[in-house]
Amino acid sequence: MHDQTARRSTAPRFRLPWTAAATLLASTLAPAAHASLFSGETLDAVANGAAWVVLFIAPLAAIGIFLIIHILPEKIAEKKKHPQLDAIKTLCLLSLVFGGMLWPLAWLWAYTKPVIHKLAYGTDKDESDSGGALHIIDDANRKES
Repeated sequence: MHDQTARRSTAPRFRLPWTAAATLLASTLAPAAHASLFSGETLDAVANGAAWVVLFIAPLAAIGIFLIIHILPEKIAEKKKHPQLDAIKTLCLLSLVFGGMLWPLAWLWAYTKPVIHKLAYGTDKDESDSGGALHIIDDANRKES
């Protein structure tokens, strides 16, 4: 049994030189690595395009997407004819000032049913169209009629 233990302990010593030699041979015969698919002027053009995208286009797109998502509670309240639309719009604007912390409240408020408004006015929808977007031509036609 002592012979088997001795053989096991000497085996790694014989592998080390062979492993080092194989590694040295493989690194010598390996082709040179290229960091990019492009080279020369093409590499410069691709790098310039990527820089424009990262510095200008991506931030503008991110701001646009943020604003579109940020006004969703307002759009939902308009679609549902929520009687507290102006307050929801104000909360969305305040949410911009406070770093978006109030936005979930505006989202929830847009989806709530205005129970007290229904008790007071008999309906949970605002039919006056006071908070909708301005339509200059339609508003002018209404005034003439």
